[in-house]
Amino acid sequence: MRCGTDICSVERMKASIEKFGEKFLHRVFTEKEIEYCESRKMTKYESYAARFAGKEAVYKAISPDRNQGGVFTEVEILNEESGRPYVAFHGELAKVAEKMHAEVSLSHEKEYAIATAIVFNKIGKGE
Repeated sequence: MRCGTDICSVERMKASIEKFGEKFLHRVFTEKEIEYCESRKMTKYESYAARFAGKEAVYKAISPDRNQGGVFTEVEILNEESGRPYVAFHGELAKVAEKMHAEVSLSHEKEYAIATAIVFNKIGKGE
């Protein structure tokens, strides 16, 4: 089991989105993440910052040796109907994380967003 934590400035996230626009959004976030954050209207920048922190926390938890410059869209932070966030892996990272399960907790307020991730090996038949 490994854990990772990250914190993100909401203002810094807002500035990046305003400066680089769609190019930035699509480099860092998936379509579903963008759709969710944009639906948040008054707290959309907090939601983007929380998801960014979540992605970073997951990368940190996967391996302290892994290059932190991974492809951000390979880690997707979505929400269950209850609002509880969960992690989906895509692309090359999905192959690396095939036998892993990740849990993530997100929190945000006006100035900062924080996330904690716990990644552990799945236990199944023959493992």
